[in-house]
Amino acid sequence: MSSDDVDAETERRAGILDSCRRYFDLRPKRDFVAGVTYIPASGKVLDAEDLVHLVDASLDLWLTAGRFSEAFETGLAEYCGTKYARLVSSGSSANLLALTALTSPKLGDKRIEAGSEILTVAAGFPTTVGPIIQNNCVPVFVDVHVETGNAIVARLADAISPKTRAIMLAHSLGNPFDVAAVAALAEDHGLYLIEDCCDALGATFQGRQVGTWGDVATLSFYPAHHITMGEGGAVLTSRRSILRLVESYRDWGRDCWCPPGKDNTCGKRFEWQLGELPAGYDHKYTYAHIGYTLKVTDMRAAVGLSQLSKIGQFVARRRENFVAYVDAFRAAGLEEHFILPVATPGAAPSWFGFLLTVRDGSPLQRSKVVQYLEARKIGTRQLFGGNLVKQPAFQHTPHRVVGTLENTDKIMNDSFWIGVWPGIGQAERDYTVDIFATMARELL
Repeated sequence: MSSDDVDAETERRAGILDSCRRYFDLRPKRDFVAGVTYIPASGKVLDAEDLVHLVDASLDLWLTAGRFSEAFETGLAEYCGTKYARLVSSGSSANLLALTALTSPKLGDKRIEAGSEILTVAAGFPTTVGPIIQNNCVPVFVDVHVETGNAIVARLADAISPKTRAIMLAHSLGNPFDVAAVAALAEDHGLYLIEDCCDALGATFQGRQVGTWGDVATLSFYPAHHITMGEGGAVLTSRRSILRLVESYRDWGRDCWCPPGKDNTCGKRFEWQLGELPAGYDHKYTYAHIGYTLKVTDMRAAVGLSQLSKIGQFVARRRENFVAYVDAFRAAGLEEHFILPVATPGAAPSWFGFLLTVRDGSPLQRSKVVQYLEARKIGTRQLFGGNLVKQPAFQHTPHRVVGTLENTDKIMNDSFWIGVWPGIGQAERDYTVDIFATMARELL
């Protein structure tokens, strides 16, 4: 292609992208109308540049991972403070890959074997626990603090047995668990630590980003999360050995680590001899693991890259909304009926939701409260699975419980959360607090 042709193509592309910006700006704006406009518990905030990135990637007609994926992975790792980030198809698949990578025979006697125990909590999302079962390991459940939704560290210590090989926990609703204490516990006992940061992008503990304390961490970019690429997630690690295993399991289980569209990265593509294959068998078609296909398209990565540039303002708005709700709920006397959420000491949360728990002795009932709110256009969510041990899918799977799960049951029966996502502003907050105050009077 001549330089004139390149210039003409660049000009045409720029024109298309400028049209996208104008199109986005002409979209009708929807103002909030109290009692009419629904306030979702979570949501996405998109702008013209997100659309521009999406269309720019589509014009390449490079439908698998490409230049936007590489840029997003690099920027994401830099933001999170890890050496590596690898994009995957969802936060759930990120969790699956994070744990599965640690079962690889390539880790020798450090691998997590079938029958091993993994410490976790039952008050959370099922795909934090699902990979434990899917890898034929045994989840060991401990209780949580009601105010934070996070594991009681002393219970984790009590739960360690000769079969324990790892701790896998989520930072509940963007509020970090005591990751310094958990990381120390893991190190003292030679355990892997997997941080599920799907709800917590941008949160820190003792000034250090979540996702940097353990061996491997995960993120989700579903539209409900802090930034979005539609469907997508990421695995974070600073250990190159784990990175290679994650890539292998993500990419069909292959032994080769060439990126899409590349050949012979290792410099000896036809010189390997692995397994019982003939010497020189193509390394691109040599499989070290029973893997999956959990990759992303460059179009999705392009949106994620654009969103990443706004993560600072998104996190700030979530914190602003959280603080405003705490102040308003206290001023309205609602603390009499609800246990309000608190940050884990030492944590700077990147709040995903505002957790509320009906106090023992209050005449309010969670079921009536959420129905009242939903009828008045205020979205609510339970703390995901409540008590996973009591979910149909988990009732007949091998597991162990250490101590009681009384706080987990309290959350299952009496907790819910409302949104603090960046699409919520002062008008939505004021309406929500007014409805809560009215509800407290009407339902008493």
